[in-house]
Amino acid sequence: MRHRRYTALASGLVLVSAMATTGCVAGEGSAAADGAGDWSTGTLNIDFATYNPLSLVVRDQGWLEEELDGVEVTWVQSDGSNTANENLRAAAIDVGSTAGSAALLARANGSPIRTVDVYSQPEWSAIVVAGDSEITDVADLAGASVAATKGTDPYFFLLQTLDDAGIALDDVEVQNLQHADGRAALDNGSVDAWAGLDPIMAAAEAESGDTLIYRNIDFNTYGFLNVREEFVDEHPDVTQAVVDAYERARAWALEHPEELSALLAEVASIDPEVASTVIEERTVLDLDPVPGDAQRDVLEVVGPIFVESGDVTAQEDVDTALDELFAPEFAQEAVASDE
Repeated sequence: MRHRRYTALASGLVLVSAMATTGCVAGEGSAAADGAGDWSTGTLNIDFATYNPLSLVVRDQGWLEEELDGVEVTWVQSDGSNTANENLRAAAIDVGSTAGSAALLARANGSPIRTVDVYSQPEWSAIVVAGDSEITDVADLAGASVAATKGTDPYFFLLQTLDDAGIALDDVEVQNLQHADGRAALDNGSVDAWAGLDPIMAAAEAESGDTLIYRNIDFNTYGFLNVREEFVDEHPDVTQAVVDAYERARAWALEHPEELSALLAEVASIDPEVASTVIEERTVLDLDPVPGDAQRDVLEVVGPIFVESGDVTAQEDVDTALDELFAPEFAQEAVASDE
């Protein structure tokens, strides 16, 4: 695999443009003056998440720190797509991991983010009940209380599941709880069901005897790597370095599934066998990382649900967001460099 210090053309255009418009020279607000060396910024704030296994590899291997000489790389953990989106909107991070549905929702509601890479196609959500629950079918959810983290794939998995079963959202009491709290609420009997998220969901099966009563991989949207639009525009060189590192991590992960499972187990504090279930049975990593038609097809199904549920004001906002969300050129470049 070939690795570049930066994408020369993109970086050069940004730096030339900046100097032309501001009159900067080296030592006067330039990248070199910021201590970034050849890079257009001296800092990179990037997330890692247990639902994004490639982020764990990039962080563990230290590839960004090695490649981005002179750039201070700070890692921030995301507990869910909602926290990643909150941090992206607040500029607390530059790069964040979400589900595809969550990325589209954020963009439709005015968060200026771009999807630069598809890190996985996971089956990371399902409807979960306690092992001794009387709920055995989706139809039994009518009148039940269900824990779900709004703004995340499990929440939209729940909405699609209810819609498919002909159950109105008003017929279900949705308790908006962060993923780990949703599991706790299910285990202590505070809710009847939970729209779960791996690896927490897989741990709940193994440790608490919880049961998945409904699975559907088509209701799970892809894993999206998102970057603040301003960062993409001003620092395409660093953005490319991040995507390159992700594609290096994908190759490593496919060659080392056992090591990846062990890494997930360590970071998520779960049993290695549970981690293996998540990685080897419920996560597709061997896929085209370029955001495009496959992801758009999935999101075109989910988008109208945003409007129906009141999460987005108008379908026009969803359509515009979908047209603007993808920045495929970075993954295209990363794939081309591997050939």
